[in-house]
Amino acid sequence: MADGPEADVDDPPSISFPPLITVSDLPSATAAGRNLKEWLQEQFCDKPLEQDDMRLHNAAYVGDLDTLRNLLQEDSFRRRINEKSVWCCGCLPCTPLRIAATAGHAACVAYLVAQGAVVDLVDVKGQTALYVAVLNGHLDCVRILLEAGADPNGSRHHRSTPLYHTARVGRMDVLQELIRFKADVNMDHQLGPRLLLSARTLNTLVVCPLYISAAYHHLDCFRLLLQAGAQPDFNYTGPVCQEALSRGLASCLLDAVLRHGCEVAFVHLLLDHGADPAFVPWDGLELEAPNRRKVDPEALRVFLEARRCPRRLTNLCRIRIRKAMGKNRLNHIPSLPLPQPIKNFLLHQN
Repeated sequence: MADGPEADVDDPPSISFPPLITVSDLPSATAAGRNLKEWLQEQFCDKPLEQDDMRLHNAAYVGDLDTLRNLLQEDSFRRRINEKSVWCCGCLPCTPLRIAATAGHAACVAYLVAQGAVVDLVDVKGQTALYVAVLNGHLDCVRILLEAGADPNGSRHHRSTPLYHTARVGRMDVLQELIRFKADVNMDHQLGPRLLLSARTLNTLVVCPLYISAAYHHLDCFRLLLQAGAQPDFNYTGPVCQEALSRGLASCLLDAVLRHGCEVAFVHLLLDHGADPAFVPWDGLELEAPNRRKVDPEALRVFLEARRCPRRLTNLCRIRIRKAMGKNRLNHIPSLPLPQPIKNFLLHQN
């Protein structure tokens, strides 16, 4: 899982051809690089080093579409389109598609997909081409891969997901595309064994996309995730973990947005979408923990009022209807035979 926020996120690239760089311009590997390359080749790659012709992988790396077209007219290279191999500008065994998606060469990504590249092959880190396109902010590549059938949730062999990373960095445009292609807004990747009958106590929420968008104060992403059906209390059940609370850890999402000093809009959104204020076991004094932002006074006031006052009946009805529909059918609300004000109300657009 990636660490820390990215300070700047570039605008999504347009599909344009940069000045032509050919594979002959690529540097040769150093002696140290060759040794590491040989080991990786032996452990992970599909062909022995002495048989490698890296022109296909190198063309994907530099975005040399003409070379890709010429090479893939040959049967020998067409058979290698999904080959994971170490190429001269890197040491991670990758397919040409994964290399092109990392670099943001959308035209090459589209051509490789059209020629039969498998979109969901993973590298040795469990990353798919879609994940690395999201990681590097290449919106055009993300769209091409999703339209080609890439799994919007990435691979279960990698602890992060495309949607989680997008929520962390606050890329609304990428988030909208992932949700449009049915990415799971509640995805919780835990690779270790999990007891089916064990209770999950309310403790930290670090693997939840909704949590990470709040932790980095991305209000628009937070709102979009909730509108798409993200669970406001996530999927934690059972008693509050007092040991976790004593270490200053959040017990639930509502607790988290307060501890991270989020503005009052975060609290309103959680309450409107059904967050239970009873899950937060304090009155405000326990929030002054080290390494935490100071709680927003207005957010705290709204939370305490929600704990004292019962929910409005209209709010309860909306929560129940949306829950009955399920997150995968919420996108059908605009087409329901209902008056527009009611549809707006169900969509939280009133």
